[in-house]
Amino acid sequence: MSRAMPKDVTTAGLTAIAREAYTFTLPLVAMESFRRRRMALGPMNDMLHARKLLHHKSRHITAPNNDTLYSNAWLDLRKGSAEITLPETGERYISVAVMDMWTDNIAILGTRTTGGEGGSVTIIGPDASAEGIAGPVIRSTTPICWVLARILVTGPEDLAAARAVQDGFTLTMPPPPNDPAGDPSQGTRTAPWPEYFAQAAELLTLHSPRATDIGVMRRIAALGLDAPGGFDLDRFSPDQAAAIAAGVAEARRALEGGMIMAGDGDGWLPPKPGLGFYHQDYEFRARVAIGGLGALTLEEATYYPARSFDGAPLDGRRAMRWHIPADRPIPVNAFWSLSMYEPTGDGELFFIDNPLSRYAIGDRTPGLTRNPDGSLDIWIGHDSPGPAREANWLPAPAGPYTLLLRAYFAKPDLLEGRYAIPDPQPVTLEEETQE
Repeated sequence: MSRAMPKDVTTAGLTAIAREAYTFTLPLVAMESFRRRRMALGPMNDMLHARKLLHHKSRHITAPNNDTLYSNAWLDLRKGSAEITLPETGERYISVAVMDMWTDNIAILGTRTTGGEGGSVTIIGPDASAEGIAGPVIRSTTPICWVLARILVTGPEDLAAARAVQDGFTLTMPPPPNDPAGDPSQGTRTAPWPEYFAQAAELLTLHSPRATDIGVMRRIAALGLDAPGGFDLDRFSPDQAAAIAAGVAEARRALEGGMIMAGDGDGWLPPKPGLGFYHQDYEFRARVAIGGLGALTLEEATYYPARSFDGAPLDGRRAMRWHIPADRPIPVNAFWSLSMYEPTGDGELFFIDNPLSRYAIGDRTPGLTRNPDGSLDIWIGHDSPGPAREANWLPAPAGPYTLLLRAYFAKPDLLEGRYAIPDPQPVTLEEETQE
């Protein structure tokens, strides 16, 4: 028997409820969708290593980086805890993020927090006891969590050493429950709304909202996402179903171009406080799930996206020069990197194919040349700036693009806004290359 809709919910009210429910649950659905895709490469409770830097064909995760090797594991903690051992890394930058299914960073291990000495940590489920466990313990807030490690690579000749760091990870835990992997194409954030909400309702039964989410759960209760038996499409009349569809469409339009920024605007967009641990900022969390799933906290990595400067949208057909003065280097403790992305229609960001197979440029780029005064010029555009400058060229598509500056383990001047990142300036290559 279908459950009846509350009589005091209007059609307009149902549209607003659907919009909020979609926004609230999107990160949960996005994480589950990515988990299913990852299971095509390896099982749960097993560390999987990406042995190559990501490139233009890497489209399994939005806004990837080209600076680090990734190692990751999806942990199902319902049958027991996980013990992860980190290798010694010395001066090499590494971060190991433990994220719950709501995309919050529960903990980040590595260079910034624990140094390069290595060591072991135990990850337990939300209701598990830590009694008798020796050493540090991390409690996941959801029964399934994602461990994502980033290992810095300084250049092609450094890959073997970075892979040796990957091989130093160990993961010990019981095998996962014999749950089916699920179809990666089903229940995604772009699925028809009945399928989407059915997936969201199923996930909510496993990954309970926090106590601080009680307000939003009350506001969206009319959809029945937490009702016994799951989401029931038959309880809605045609008019009500149309209202829900309208609300989902509104939410999707509002979240288009989702990025890890404070808002829309010109120039380098400052990171929004709360990145990586979102509390009740549900729209921001959803935008990041679309434009940067797996984002770290600001203390670990500070992200500055840009889509326009001086009101002019970035376009590869217009060459740019990014000048960094010698006396004002980007203040980081680890490293910085500028990535080039081509945006998709729904806001995802991916690398582009280019003649140099270069997807990012930064302070460790092999062959990077500096000016006689120690300053640095980065040339950005679709066309080559000339053979003498190609070492400092970041190729762009012949059309719109997005830049993303990453500053790992930033210094206080950058984190606290005292350092102003220089803006790239448009140039005419013919004039620039004249003697």
